[in-house]
Amino acid sequence: MFFGADRQTRKRLSRLQSHLKRENPLLTDMVRSFRRLDKLGYRLGLLRRDQSYAMMIPWWPLISILGTFSAGKSSFINHYLQADLQDTGNQAVDDKFTVVCYSHEGEQRVLPGIALDADPRFPFYQMSEELELVAPGQGSRIDAYLQLKTCAAEKLRGTILIDSPGFDADAQRDSTLRITDYIIDLSDLVLVFFDARHPEPGAMRDTLKHLVGDTISRSDSSKFLYILNQIDVTAREDNPEAVVGAWQRAIAQQGLTAGKFFSIYNPDVAIPIEDEALRERYESKRDQDLELIHDRMQQVSVERSYRIIDALEKTAREIEEQTVPRLIELKRKWERATLWRAGVIYTLLFGATLGATIWAGYWNGLSFNAPRLSSLLDSTLSQYIGLISVLLLLFGLFHVARRSAAKKIVSQMRKGQEATIEKERLIRAFVWNTRFWNSIFRPQPAGWGALARRRLKRVYADADRFIQILNDRYADPSGGKTKPPVAEKAEASAASQSSQASALEPEPEPLPESPPEPGEQRSEAATAETDTEQDVADSKTSDLEREKDGARQVH
Repeated sequence: MFFGADRQTRKRLSRLQSHLKRENPLLTDMVRSFRRLDKLGYRLGLLRRDQSYAMMIPWWPLISILGTFSAGKSSFINHYLQADLQDTGNQAVDDKFTVVCYSHEGEQRVLPGIALDADPRFPFYQMSEELELVAPGQGSRIDAYLQLKTCAAEKLRGTILIDSPGFDADAQRDSTLRITDYIIDLSDLVLVFFDARHPEPGAMRDTLKHLVGDTISRSDSSKFLYILNQIDVTAREDNPEAVVGAWQRAIAQQGLTAGKFFSIYNPDVAIPIEDEALRERYESKRDQDLELIHDRMQQVSVERSYRIIDALEKTAREIEEQTVPRLIELKRKWERATLWRAGVIYTLLFGATLGATIWAGYWNGLSFNAPRLSSLLDSTLSQYIGLISVLLLLFGLFHVARRSAAKKIVSQMRKGQEATIEKERLIRAFVWNTRFWNSIFRPQPAGWGALARRRLKRVYADADRFIQILNDRYADPSGGKTKPPVAEKAEASAASQSSQASALEPEPEPLPESPPEPGEQRSEAATAETDTEQDVADSKTSDLEREKDGARQVH
């Protein structure tokens, strides 16, 4: 753990940086910040050598489509992509989470779940480990939960969609809910679908609780859109207000009284509405809400960068404010348990030794006389050997007490809470701190000190700098920046053709370099096989190259 990422992980991160550099050079700088955070994770024992914080998040914009079964999720995706990609039907059609991404090939392909579990560029990387914690034995059945589909639809360029199975009354409910939680955390946008044919609370109990009740207090609750789909079924009774009202009351019962609500239906599979006035009324509402939803889906490329920065800072703060204090607490508990066990062992050893010598007749009152022992220790060498033997015995017994106390604490941790990846990392870090070379009297966790704090401060500074760069790209509060001549010409040309002309963004500013932190300056030759070399090599990218690469990704 201490020596950093293994060769395979470094290669994966390098390939990730190469892919991202062609799209947005700022993202490559974010990868370097994650790798800086990795160093701390390795030293604390939180990460294995084949792991990286950079491989725990999706680097492409991610839109998740969740909800009850037969709520029209798959047909919505087909209509949005204008492709017959997902199977549709009135009953539960797909029982897997489907990741949909772009492919330049015209032929659509379906790949097994292992394609996602083994590739850090996609969501669900190493998801089999998470499943194994929830349901032992399910990690090897990753193909039963996940699949990857490719499509040449232009709207998929640079974006990943996830279509989920409905999890109400699902046979694999616990595992499905765990995966749902996982993708909610990773997503830039979450579309929650409900079926207008069954708006009553009883028909969507789990959906209401898990996707409404459990999400309203999230700091990123604004990324949730609540959609009542297939509203065209109400045209026969002409009671859309009653259906929408029942749906919103069901949502309000879970505590959500304000949010983004939409009522739509798929024009490709809609029920014919014969009344022209009624049809126009339904189509107007549908088109208006679909336009808003589609516009929101197109904005995720911008929100993706902010989400990654937030993940970087959040991970750093969790280490400093939660993981390290928890490790300090566990070390203190381990110290007390070790000393107590060692005291008991030494007391028993002393009592057994005293009893044996009394039984052997070595005591005359308070005087100790052991002729055989004296003859064995008549030389200086034998005395040293005897002393060393006693010390080794005491040290061995103390080590037994250390291991026993550590195992007891780990057992309590595993039983106390639900198994999660985060808890497993904490257990791994605690076990790392109980190695024989780590003293129980050291108050701080192994790997935590002044250098670690400086590294975290640099990560915080990187996050703030990234935010400022993005703000400069997409916002101009002072109004002092002028648009490039190319943008002005583009606007003038677009205005003559359409009333919806759009301006090109100002050219992104290069990322300012921060000074190297102490203790990290090494020569390239000395670090040829370490991730530090990659940091040094990547930092040599010139500002001019960053500007050129950044300009290519503007619109």
